[in-house]
Amino acid sequence: MATRQRHTAAQIATKLAMADEMAAQGRLHGDIAKSLGVSLMTYHRWRKARSEVARPIPRSTINAELAAPGDYEQASQIRDLQHENSRLRRLVADLLLEKVKLEDDLRGNAFNH
Repeated sequence: MATRQRHTAAQIATKLAMADEMAAQGRLHGDIAKSLGVSLMTYHRWRKARSEVARPIPRSTINAELAAPGDYEQASQIRDLQHENSRLRRLVADLLLEKVKLEDDLRGNAFNH
């Protein structure tokens, strides 16, 4: 049985940055987790924790003494970029599905002639 390893926040941030690069290359979550040397559940937990950190805090709850003035705007920008990234990923997935369908149609027509 493997021993449990605790990762520091810096190690997690580094591994998540590596994971982002691998995801951009089209690697699957299971492959990414294996490359990072963590379980798939740990990888998803880290991603969820990171996304929760990026969520903006409502202005009404921000205490001027605790938060820097740019924190809300930066968190808002991150959230907007995450939404845009999600939208673009769905668009790419839709285009890939359409491409595969067209390729299948072309193969079908080639066999009929």
